[in-house]
Amino acid sequence: MVASVTESNLGLLRSFFFLCPMFHLKNIRKTTCLFLTVCLLMSPSLAEDQEFIEDFLKREYSLAKPYRGLGLSSSSQWDLMGTAMVTPDHVRLTPDLQSRQGAVWSRIPFFERDWELKVQFKIHGVGKKNLNGDGMAIWLTKDRMQNGPVFGNMDQFVGLGILLDTYPNADKTHDKSFPYVSLMLGNGTLSYDHDSDGRHTELGGCTAMVRNAIYDTFLLVRYSKNRLKLMVDVDGKQEWKDCADVTGLRLPPGYFFGASSATGDLSDNHDIISMKLYQLTIERSLEEEQEEEDVTVPRVDDMDQFTVEIQEESMSGVQFFFTVLFSILGLGVLAVVGLVVYGRWKENRRKRFY
Repeated sequence: MVASVTESNLGLLRSFFFLCPMFHLKNIRKTTCLFLTVCLLMSPSLAEDQEFIEDFLKREYSLAKPYRGLGLSSSSQWDLMGTAMVTPDHVRLTPDLQSRQGAVWSRIPFFERDWELKVQFKIHGVGKKNLNGDGMAIWLTKDRMQNGPVFGNMDQFVGLGILLDTYPNADKTHDKSFPYVSLMLGNGTLSYDHDSDGRHTELGGCTAMVRNAIYDTFLLVRYSKNRLKLMVDVDGKQEWKDCADVTGLRLPPGYFFGASSATGDLSDNHDIISMKLYQLTIERSLEEEQEEEDVTVPRVDDMDQFTVEIQEESMSGVQFFFTVLFSILGLGVLAVVGLVVYGRWKENRRKRFY
């Protein structure tokens, strides 16, 4: 999945030096060798990914044909919810019918700090453009198996959502073209606003023609060093297109992967073909290790909307009444005990004089 500087790259570099002596003119030979070496080492594909040493497929967090480990048995690693059903070719979250919700959720909490998720999906139906809906979402959240209004998941969720919105609820003249893929980070207080298509809570996104596509459709989420990149491949070129890039995004460990979908008055088939999770091995400096911090609530650095103020709960009238009542009763009991002890002490003292 992830490119790295490997022995093959070094072998390619050595081959350039092997070919260089074939030039007859000394100056041309040196210049050409230098040019080829610089081009190789500065190649964008290598420069961007050379920090990734290797990746490992984590099968316990992955969902792929023939979809073993999915179902109701105690040994299953994934649960189905709502209208979701398994077929030989896909997991259908919702059929092309009105008012349906379906989801698939991993049972195993996720603790890797550097990872990559590749999802192959398909959204299709008989409805014409803008007469279909509503969309689907990929999740990494604290809570699982919760029905709700956000593409089949709960509102005010805690965690990460990749939202594939196929129907424009807001004014059709706004700057978004649909279908639209976007990122949202929830901290338990933020709500997704369907009327504005999530504009106020969106961290980034892009237009992607994912509905009734003639090509296979994919999205890729990469998270490492508190940076999250979202890419899509929907036009059959087998090339990733940048969709969103957020730095300073901090996710707590122990959340659950899932996918959900919902239809309303309009509908579509929403299918998951595969979800493949890769653990990334990343080189970190000592300074980077020291800067890592424990996170309990998702946030993006320097964004006020992710600041959660913890306020002390004020007492209600009933709580205040019982607090005063039990305080008075407690003082009364102490007073009675004190009087009894004092009386006995005084009586014993009187007896010592006789």
